[in-house]
Amino acid sequence: MTVNKIFFYCAFLVVTSFSFAAQSANDLDSVRIWAAPESTRVVFDLSQAPEYDSFTLTGPDRLVVDIKNASNKVKLDKLSNNSKLIKRIRVSSPPVKGTLRLVLDLTKPIKSNLFTLSPTPPYGNRLVVDLDDSFSEEARAKTTIHSSGTNRDIIIAIDAGHGGEDPGSIGPSGMYEKRVVLDISKRLADKINATPGMQAVMTRTGDYFVDLNRRSELARRSKADLLLSIHADAFTSPQPRGASVWVLSMRRADSELGRLLEQTEKHSELLGGVGDIIQNSDVEKYLVQTLIDMQKNNSMVMSNDIAKDILRDLGSVTHLHKKAPEAASLAVLKAADIPSILIETGFISNPGEEKLLINRNHQQKLANAIHKGVIRYFENNPPSGTLVAQSTNTKHKVKSGESLSLIARRYGVSIDGIKKANNLKSDVVRIGQQLIIPRA
Repeated sequence: MTVNKIFFYCAFLVVTSFSFAAQSANDLDSVRIWAAPESTRVVFDLSQAPEYDSFTLTGPDRLVVDIKNASNKVKLDKLSNNSKLIKRIRVSSPPVKGTLRLVLDLTKPIKSNLFTLSPTPPYGNRLVVDLDDSFSEEARAKTTIHSSGTNRDIIIAIDAGHGGEDPGSIGPSGMYEKRVVLDISKRLADKINATPGMQAVMTRTGDYFVDLNRRSELARRSKADLLLSIHADAFTSPQPRGASVWVLSMRRADSELGRLLEQTEKHSELLGGVGDIIQNSDVEKYLVQTLIDMQKNNSMVMSNDIAKDILRDLGSVTHLHKKAPEAASLAVLKAADIPSILIETGFISNPGEEKLLINRNHQQKLANAIHKGVIRYFENNPPSGTLVAQSTNTKHKVKSGESLSLIARRYGVSIDGIKKANNLKSDVVRIGQQLIIPRA
């Protein structure tokens, strides 16, 4: 081999090596910070699946993330950051050449969880950092605890679907479901909070993702009497339209739309992150399971009744996709102790309904209708010990085998009291008759 050939061969190897190294480098393309009241999620968008290590430092508090064979293309000092847990994100000197060292300067010692997510449209490869402050003393002190005593408020938990890393369905004009449903949810919360004897709590109040299992936990923390999850539907074609109301099914959904809804929920989990693992180490697991099943059955009956009331009023302000409640196996509906309903306010995939869902007046009409249905149900079925129960006469529909004396004993009131409240001339009642039960 001549000297010239050796020179060109070596030059070729050098160029090829540099080219291969350039191609194999993992680029940090963008960074997104999603701040929630008790947590913050940081998403690093990368060109490839990352290899990474992490560790924490104190004095001051920092989380250090090393991404192997990576380079930074982001102006970190220009990041939008509204997190109460992160001061800033910066690059620091790497331990070895070719490693990208990212430092999250924290405001306090905080629990962190890191994991990767594979490409899921509209996103590519991601490294996710979750910072959780929900178990701190300060966060626990902020948790609203409602009394279960006399004259308490009826608590309605409102869950605006999707959020943050998970945009939900995307309309023809590019509108994200997560934005529309948050607007409707806030309007609904305002209506409920303006109703004497009722109070709304929201699982999210801004643009951040809340794990599907945690949504029920937030409702439970607030001792909610009902969980309403607000969504906007989508389909593979633009034709379907109309609102629908979903309740829990113990088996897989029968309808194509229901199966699509279940798949969408799994997609949300992929976009938003990993779900919590619930472990039950109780030795009395069979007794516990029996009690849970009883609670779940009662919640499912209540959910179905409330769903019918909500559908009745939604039908007066918008087209209904289905006039009866539909059923699907969805995580957000599975709280055994809380009646839970998922409301699809319309098809964001339908160009006409997307325009309606963006319209503020239509959003208010939807919120008013849902509120009206909820109010009607709880006025007819007020939970004991609530202000609504104290100010509203209970109603009872006479069933087969019931007499006036039996009904009076059940509610702890006198026969004369029931007769007076209903203008009855005798003790005879008929099946299906609606009776007003006066307060004891």
